[in-house]
Amino acid sequence: MTLPCLTYMSNRIMLMEGVRHVRGDVMSFVEYSETVQEGDVAIVYLGHESMMAVKVQKNGQTQTRYGAIRHSSDLIGKRYGSKVTCSKGGWVLVLHPTPELWTVNLPHRTQILYTTDIATITMMLELKPGAVVCESGTGSGSLSHAILRTIAPTGHLHTVEFHKQRALEVEQEFREHRVAHLVSVRNQDVCLDGFGVAGVADAVFLDIPNPWEAVGHAHSAMKRHGGRLCSFSPCIEQVQRTCEALAARGFHDLSTLEVLLRVHDVRTVGLPLPDFGPDRTPDPAQTPAPPPAPHASLSIKTTTPPRSMAGHTGYLTFATKPRT
Repeated sequence: MTLPCLTYMSNRIMLMEGVRHVRGDVMSFVEYSETVQEGDVAIVYLGHESMMAVKVQKNGQTQTRYGAIRHSSDLIGKRYGSKVTCSKGGWVLVLHPTPELWTVNLPHRTQILYTTDIATITMMLELKPGAVVCESGTGSGSLSHAILRTIAPTGHLHTVEFHKQRALEVEQEFREHRVAHLVSVRNQDVCLDGFGVAGVADAVFLDIPNPWEAVGHAHSAMKRHGGRLCSFSPCIEQVQRTCEALAARGFHDLSTLEVLLRVHDVRTVGLPLPDFGPDRTPDPAQTPAPPPAPHASLSIKTTTPPRSMAGHTGYLTFATKPRT
């Protein structure tokens, strides 16, 4: 199983190499650099289900099941995508961080959104470079990093986190990931104090227990020519109250959906070929027919659905603020 995973990652690295923006000197979650430098956050890839984010430091060391990785000699100065040999002889890949890789490696301070929902949110909110987005709550910053990559280099994210310690930690991560110039973090209650801005947002995202109480602030934060809003809620009762609040504020095009990821496995199966017997009735005067050949089968590739899969995460409610 390891070889297909590594082949997939290598192909992905090659694809990114062909389309990416390269600065060549500084790592950022929104701009790619060629080589690993001190202070970078690199992704150490041990296998498809085993990765870790590493803060690269001079004289630093990271332990893996394949042995130690010495930052000064094994990481600093190496090209992203390189194979690195560990102290026990095994090897890993050192990858440039992306929002997708950060989502599966970040420290969990809260429950997070994963790529399946994130991709739908960024598309349905019609995000693009230069867009201004308001978000609450920030949580562990999974969606925030995807938004920043989408709206860079001239957009801005205004994100609100109610919990003070979480707000401080995510603000520090934005600085380490060199995207702090694209985001403003506020520690306040969005239901009481709003987003701290008015009339500037192209889109608003809400991931809070009572989003209906923040609909008015979301309406005020959005531009006069309108925009898109998304609310993530795990319970249908939350969705109902939010839709009522959105309709009361004049939002239209309300829709709620649920995104489920179903990954099919590819495997080889043997398909037995039917035996219809001899082509015609043999003539007794002729030479006796040879004994029948062993029953034949055909090997084919097929897919099978999973026996179990990740179920409900939450409902995504979308709405449009009309031009005023």
